[in-house]
Amino acid sequence: MLIIQPCLPTLQSLPSSITSYSIINPPFLHCRPPLKAGFSSKLYSPVTRVGIKNLRSDIDINGVVVGDDAAGDSEVTDDDMNDVSWLGGGFGDRKVEDKDYDKDPEFAEILGSCLDDPQKAQSRMEERLRNKRSKILHTKTGSPNPMAVKFNKFEFSNSYIWLEFYNTLLDNDVSLICDTFRSWHIVGRLGGCNSMNMQLSQNPFDKRPTYDATQGANVTPATFYNIGDLEIQDNLARIWVDIGTSEPLLLDVLVNALTQISSDYIGIKQVMFGGSEYGSWRENLKTEVAGYSIHKI
Repeated sequence: MLIIQPCLPTLQSLPSSITSYSIINPPFLHCRPPLKAGFSSKLYSPVTRVGIKNLRSDIDINGVVVGDDAAGDSEVTDDDMNDVSWLGGGFGDRKVEDKDYDKDPEFAEILGSCLDDPQKAQSRMEERLRNKRSKILHTKTGSPNPMAVKFNKFEFSNSYIWLEFYNTLLDNDVSLICDTFRSWHIVGRLGGCNSMNMQLSQNPFDKRPTYDATQGANVTPATFYNIGDLEIQDNLARIWVDIGTSEPLLLDVLVNALTQISSDYIGIKQVMFGGSEYGSWRENLKTEVAGYSIHKI
């Protein structure tokens, strides 16, 4: 006896265009997706990854399932689709906690789109370099003339160091000069400029460097005792120092730093070590209105 169940769908005759061979061997089985490059799935952009997922999704044709299970290919999992660690489609395997480009979202966007449109990413990078050229490349603002260095009864324990500039100092110039003397004092205070312990600089260049810790610990220490404030009058400046020990290496370090500053940033006409007077410096000039200023080191 034939029992008709109302819950089952009513069978319909197949169109004449679909043969039994088409059902057994659907034409979709003979279609293969495009060849994939040897990249991880995390390297694809969001649009490409969604397209791959749609291409690999199962197709139900009159009860015949055609897809990854039938073809044997691996499926793009939900974990891969939910993985956003590549930051805008950029390089894979980057952890979420890495935030190397958070401070520069423009560069992150360019890097993320380089796989989708390399030409556009290249043109945007070139435009970025042109716009920020002034910040990347520093134009020398110093003087092409060499800085003169002279000595006038210089004493390591109690002397002034005089600086004569080509122009009146701006606020940024004063900050740079103060930072230079401050750094110089810190290195000297810690004994970093000790000519009695120059083991590495005296090693031959063609051999592996060696260091004798016992010798380095037993040398006579060279300590920068004290330094005063930076005083400025117009284009002149002076600073009092008490180096303590007679250590010429400390002076070499300062001269080298000031030479580079004079060439690249602030033109320095002359540096004078020692002496109680220099040029048009006036001892009784102590007001800022008249061009005098003092800066803490």
